[in-house]
Amino acid sequence: MRRIDSKSAKSGMTIASDVYALSGQLVIPKGVVLNSKTISKLGFYSVPFIFVEDDEISLGAVETQSYHEKVQSDPQFKAFKKKFETEVYSFKKQMNEVINLNEPLDVDELLERTGAMMSAAPDSIGILTLISNMHNYDDETFAHSMNVALICNLFAKWVHLSEDEITTATLCGLLHDIGKLTIPESILRKPGKLTDAEYKRIKDHARAGYEILRKNNMDPHICNAALMHHERCDGCGYPLHLKGPQIDPFAKIVAIADVYDATTSPRVYRGPMCPFEVIRMFEQDGLQKYDPAYIMTILENIVNTYLLETVRLSDGKEGQVIYINKDHLARPTIKIENGYLDLSANRDISIVEII
Repeated sequence: MRRIDSKSAKSGMTIASDVYALSGQLVIPKGVVLNSKTISKLGFYSVPFIFVEDDEISLGAVETQSYHEKVQSDPQFKAFKKKFETEVYSFKKQMNEVINLNEPLDVDELLERTGAMMSAAPDSIGILTLISNMHNYDDETFAHSMNVALICNLFAKWVHLSEDEITTATLCGLLHDIGKLTIPESILRKPGKLTDAEYKRIKDHARAGYEILRKNNMDPHICNAALMHHERCDGCGYPLHLKGPQIDPFAKIVAIADVYDATTSPRVYRGPMCPFEVIRMFEQDGLQKYDPAYIMTILENIVNTYLLETVRLSDGKEGQVIYINKDHLARPTIKIENGYLDLSANRDISIVEII
């Protein structure tokens, strides 16, 4: 048995000891063989490390991603990816100047860059699909922050915020993790066991980000989003263990976008998680942790973006999403070869892949 950072988890590894969330909830029991879904749960519940068996990774753990390969071969996607990489590099440069050289934050430049990303997105491929198909980056903090900014922009529109509020939400997403830039790379990328002090340092990125943004006279909502994006409405989050009404509304949007990107974007150790599985996790556990005024509208809109897409089911069948069940968003009705299958009435079958 050995202890590894959750970011080093790979499909085929066997869990050697029960995995619990910070709240004490059992996330993955001992003996489970990891796959993309269970690895994504580690990110969803912010599990820092796990214990795995020393045996070799199963050769059968390789998962096909034909849908994602198809998107990634699209010329419009390639053009967006090139633009994305350029903007992430520029964002990294500006943030390092803020942290290391005490340069002021240029809000106009930040807005210009995120606006350029939105305008570069092709109409034929939705923002969520574009983001979920981006490759892993060495500069994961910066790429993730750009993703969350784009997702927050979309989510803010879905919950009918004003134009000024959409701009604020976008900046909240872009700057929510700025505090991580104060943490040494040796801690952020440490492959082995974190000491208690190192783990506390990582969690302190929320407070550090708040102080950086406050000193730059940023909008209070943007400061609060950095401080509160790991808070949860049931009080199980950090650093202040705030509950629903105490959490800034923009931080609540960032929290959803942050988790959605972490679970649906590919990483070195796993492929992107199926959006329907992420929605199932939100429906199962997230309704207590996230503001109902936001989460249900956002989830319903996410599901609607996949209406008429072809999917593969857990029983091996393939079909087309033709109807969204609002009471069970992760379980739409599927048109299959010999009829229709209502997943809300067939709980033993689920969507495992968009193809």
